[in-house]
Amino acid sequence: MFSHVMIGTNDLTRSKAFYDEIMLVLGYNKGVIDPKGRCMYATASGVLGLTKPIDGEAASIGNGMTVGFISCSPEIINEWHRIGLAHGGTAIEDPPGVRGKAPRQLYLAYLRDPDGNKICATHFIPNE
Repeated sequence: MFSHVMIGTNDLTRSKAFYDEIMLVLGYNKGVIDPKGRCMYATASGVLGLTKPIDGEAASIGNGMTVGFISCSPEIINEWHRIGLAHGGTAIEDPPGVRGKAPRQLYLAYLRDPDGNKICATHFIPNE
């Protein structure tokens, strides 16, 4: 559905260090700085970009916004959450765990990145 998601940052170096670590846990490569000074995580299914706002103003969090990443297991989500905390993320909401009721259950973990953006790792639990 989406071609890309751009996340604003006030400190590209700090954000790249954080996202490099959590994206590696999910099986993606470290970000690459493009000619415009943005950090890009390109995959076959889309691109995550980190950028200073093009209007020159400070980056701020999107109230009500969450960027969610798909994971293939709860164990990977737990590691994603641990690595995120170790690299400047902040735990928010409930601890990693199952949310929802059968037949639609998810295993989720939420963090705020170093700029305060809300991110989530999600594993869709198969129906039995």
